[in-house]
Amino acid sequence: MNKIYLPIVILLFFFCNCKEASKGKNAANTSVEMSVPTNLKWSERMALSEIHRFPDPTLLDFQEKSRWSYTNGLVLQAMSRVYTQTKNEKLYDYIYDYGNRMINSDGSIKTYKSSNYNLDMIKSGDVTFYLYQKTKEPRFKAAMDTLHRQLEGQPTTSEGGYWHKKRYPYQMWLDGVFMAEPFHAKYAMEFMDGVEAEKVLDKIVLQFDLIEKHNKDPKTGLYYHGWDESKAQRWADKETGLSENFWSRGMGWYGMALVDVLDYLPKNHPGRDRIIGYLNGYVEAIVKYQDKTGAWYQVLNLPEKEGNYLEATGTSMFTYTLAKGVNNGYIPKEYLDYAKKGFEGIIEQFVTIEDNGVINLNKCCGVAGLGGDPYRDGSFDYYINEIIRSNDPKGTGPFIFAALELDK
Repeated sequence: MNKIYLPIVILLFFFCNCKEASKGKNAANTSVEMSVPTNLKWSERMALSEIHRFPDPTLLDFQEKSRWSYTNGLVLQAMSRVYTQTKNEKLYDYIYDYGNRMINSDGSIKTYKSSNYNLDMIKSGDVTFYLYQKTKEPRFKAAMDTLHRQLEGQPTTSEGGYWHKKRYPYQMWLDGVFMAEPFHAKYAMEFMDGVEAEKVLDKIVLQFDLIEKHNKDPKTGLYYHGWDESKAQRWADKETGLSENFWSRGMGWYGMALVDVLDYLPKNHPGRDRIIGYLNGYVEAIVKYQDKTGAWYQVLNLPEKEGNYLEATGTSMFTYTLAKGVNNGYIPKEYLDYAKKGFEGIIEQFVTIEDNGVINLNKCCGVAGLGGDPYRDGSFDYYINEIIRSNDPKGTGPFIFAALELDK
């Protein structure tokens, strides 16, 4: 090497080594602040992760403006169950913040419009019920009265089945049974008596009876996402009125409805045994489609079809339904193995953890429905091409439910 360049090379070598040593020293002295402790159970870790992601509970579901919606109610109801177990006041404060800001002093609900007759809007009634039990604030009872009145006036099919929304006439979707019926059952049991309460409970059971009659496929035991009594929708079969596919989350909503409504339906009600029977048929069907990973596919019965994928929200809902069904004695104990396998699948297939301890639930179908504008035709291609995102509340809420039932 030329003697002129040798000192320069030595200086560069020394400088680079010192720089790398300094970088290593700084890295060693830098510790990431933990937003979510890793020594907690999965249920509490996910609840705290949601608060970290959405410090404002009115903006859950990636919203830019505060709104009253089923996704808020779903996650906050899950958090209320975690709070019952942990007494972590951060969770309760977050739950109360939603009710406090969305329900006015007179009980009116911000952004809610009763005349839309949208079953999705009933779901936040569950967390309102919880807040009323904790605080006895009259405004929370008044808000629940409003939701009850919506259901009293909800348009129905010729047999009494609730339309999913006023703008979706003559249509029963699997989603709607979960959104409305557990709340309505607890409302009737808490605030109504005698014949009036019986009328509500009978109508609740009727919704399940009609889903069984119209949406269930007798060959597979699976349930079609929607049924249109009028057969007018482009997505509806012209003979049966049914949509085309078995959507994972649609069936997940129905499973959660089955196990949750049984919390409130009296043991002597004649419909209770029927619903337990529906649940047993339901779980028998879904375990046949559980993947070897423990997860379930977006379109349940077509695992081999190109584009289909293992999906987190439906998997979390099925896992919860199975675990709670066993824990409450509604279904045989051997189904607990499927629930445990489901939870293992969730952790292995969908969960990632950030350096600060925040948990992500990945591979969530962001949204799916039928009809509307732009039109959703319920085809296989439609379901697999809807947005896939992380930490959708329709997955994080059921993840918490499932973790609690499995004591994880």
